Amino acid sequence: MSGSGGPAGAVVEAAPADSGPTPDDWAAAESLLRGLPADARVLLICHVNPDGDALGSMLGFGLGLRSLGVRRMQATFPGPPEVPEPLRGLPGLDLLVPATEAYPDPELVICFDAASESRLGELVDRLDTAGAALVLDHHASNTRFGGVNLVDPRAAATSVVAEQLLARLGVVLDAPIAECLYVALTTDTGSFRFEATTPAVHQLAARLLATGIRPGDISRRVFDTRPFGAVRLFGEALGRARLEPAAAGGRGFVWTWAGLDDLARHGQRPYVLEALIDSVRCTAEADVSCVVKQTTPAEWAVSLRSKGGVDVSRVAVALGGGGHRFAAGFTGGGTVEEVVDRIRGQLDAAVISAAD
Repeated sequence: MSGSGGPAGAVVEAAPADSGPTPDDWAAAESLLRGLPADARVLLICHVNPDGDALGSMLGFGLGLRSLGVRRMQATFPGPPEVPEPLRGLPGLDLLVPATEAYPDPELVICFDAASESRLGELVDRLDTAGAALVLDHHASNTRFGGVNLVDPRAAATSVVAEQLLARLGVVLDAPIAECLYVALTTDTGSFRFEATTPAVHQLAARLLATGIRPGDISRRVFDTRPFGAVRLFGEALGRARLEPAAAGGRGFVWTWAGLDDLARHGQRPYVLEALIDSVRCTAEADVSCVVKQTTPAEWAVSLRSKGGVDVSRVAVALGGGGHRFAAGFTGGGTVEEVVDRIRGQLDAAVISAAD
C-alpha cells in the first residue's frame, strides 16, 4: 500500500512540499486511529539509528495511544536493537521490540521522523503488509510515502506533529508522555538554539514542563553526560578536522571523520559520534560543517549542518539522503575522501542553484 491508501482505501492527495498537513490530512489520521478495532495490532517505526526526536516522538505517541486503550502495540526501528545511552532513561522503552520480532502484518503502521522509505531499512515491507500506513514527520525532503501523511516542514521537530495529533485525539499529557516529547523537542532544536525555535515551540515546551518533568535532569542525561572514552575520541576527531575557506562558494566548509578503528580503540559505541557535529559546527570560518562516520568498512553516515548560507538539504538529497536547510544527512560508499569530494561538488552546485 506504499504511497496510497488511507481510510477505507481512500487516496489522500499529497500537499505541496513546503506546506503542512491539510484539514483533510488531519481528519484522515484521526479516522485511522479512532477506527481501530479493539484488538488491532499497531506497529510504530522510527528511522534507523534513532535520535532523540525519532525515539522520543515514537515512544511519546505510543504512550498516548496506550492511554486511549490501544494494547496490542509495538515500537521498533531498523538495525541493531540498541538504544543510545543518553536515551535509555526515556519512558515507554517497554514498547520496544527488535525489528526481527515486529508484527509482520499489523493493521496499522505509524512511521516517525523518516523522510523516505529508505530510512525504514528492513522494516520497509510493513508499508505493503500493513492495512494502513500513517507518517508523522517534519522534513522538507519527505517523499510522502505513507497512505496518510502528516508532514509539516515548518515544525521544529516531529514531536510537534505528534503532540498536535495526540491533542486532537483527546490525549491528556502526563509526565511520561511529556518527557518523551520534551527530549524530542530539545534535541531537534539544539536546546532551543536553532532557527526553528519559535514562540509556538516555547509554548509547547511550557505545556510539557507543566506536567512536572525536570528539565535539568533531562538535559544532563541527554546532552551533558559522555563516557571518558568518547571525550578522548572527540579529541582525536577534532584534531584531524580540516577547514576549507574557499569551499561552498567561499562560505567555508569544515569537516572531520571518525572510523570503526577509532570507536574500537576507545571502546565506544557508534551513537557517541552523533554529538560530534556540535563541536565542529561552531567553527567561525565555515558556514557548512560535516562529520563523516564509518558504519561499515566501505560505508559512511554523513551529518551536515549549515548556519544559513547554504541549504544542506539540497546536498543531502542529491546524494541520496534528506533533511532541512540547516541540518541534513545521507549515507555514502567508498573512502572518506571520496565521500567528502562528492559533498564538495554538491556544495558548489547548491550555491550556484541558490544564486540563480
